[in-house]
Amino acid sequence: MVPTFKNIHLKFKVNGFHYSREYLIELAYDFVKEGKSFEREVGDFLFDWLDDNETIKVKTSGSTGTPKIVELSKQAMVNSALATGDFFDLVPGNKALLCLPATYIAGKMMLVRAMILGLELDIVEPSSNLEFDKNKDYDFCAMVPMQLEKVLDKVDNVKTIIIGGAPVSNSLKTSIQTLKAKVFETYGMTETVTHIALKPVNNTSNSKPHFKVLPGVTISQDDRDCLVIEAPKLCQEKIIANDIVKIHSEMEFEWLGRFDNVINSGGVKLFPEQIEAKLQSKIRNRFFVASEPNKELGEQLILVIESESNKLNSEVFSTLDKFEKPKAIYAVKKFTETSSGKIQRKNTLALIKK
Repeated sequence: MVPTFKNIHLKFKVNGFHYSREYLIELAYDFVKEGKSFEREVGDFLFDWLDDNETIKVKTSGSTGTPKIVELSKQAMVNSALATGDFFDLVPGNKALLCLPATYIAGKMMLVRAMILGLELDIVEPSSNLEFDKNKDYDFCAMVPMQLEKVLDKVDNVKTIIIGGAPVSNSLKTSIQTLKAKVFETYGMTETVTHIALKPVNNTSNSKPHFKVLPGVTISQDDRDCLVIEAPKLCQEKIIANDIVKIHSEMEFEWLGRFDNVINSGGVKLFPEQIEAKLQSKIRNRFFVASEPNKELGEQLILVIESESNKLNSEVFSTLDKFEKPKAIYAVKKFTETSSGKIQRKNTLALIKK
């Protein structure tokens, strides 16, 4: 029998204590009334989850556009939790760590997984410098790349880590190869109830692994080569993403870049994300690749760097193909970003002083 959102697993724990549905409402009240900011966010979500409504409103992060409110089915969130549990063989009594804000879908789903799968969840304050029990073994945790970068020497006690919310840099991929923890990059969005596909980024013999979709998810492409997702247990309608992909099998795909970001320079299609990956180890400051109008080319490729100066050694671009080399470099003192640390490219481009 498939559990519903009204079911709280008998083995579910928060910070070491069992909570039934009745006592979970009391915990939510305590968090909202007396908790720290991140605990109040957890309390607010628990109140929403424990009411009789069959849907819940979730705010998108706004990394690729204006933040918006999406209404999700609670049962779809339950189904997502079950699919993740199956993928990672999570069982009742497994220990999990919540270190993401419960404001967004990734943090909310850690709570849902714990309640539905019967996990023992420890909740710590979300930050770039995480503080958690280094002597306790955890089976499962979700982080953003920035968090994992800062705790690489402290996660030997974590069995599985999923990372999302921002691209995983080549330098981070290199750093995690020696970790005991199995690390997976996620693909998904708020509308698909967090991730619908995962890709191992360490402990794998494949030098370039592909994303593998969760059970019950079907993938195809539209006429733009963008990903089309059908996941009846997660969302009633097809989701047409703005991500250009290459499909390798009915279960696997390779992410190439955002359709919104593709640059057509003189008839040559350039994928900023792929160029950025080549430059990641050569530029210490934060940066991204974009375009600006050009009379001859239509668009010309530019590089935007978070710095006081736009001066870079030409050797930085030695690994780039002819058309991938930026025609101009702009410096912005401080990038604009979302509350979760994602760079807002369009808003940052507006800061450029030419």
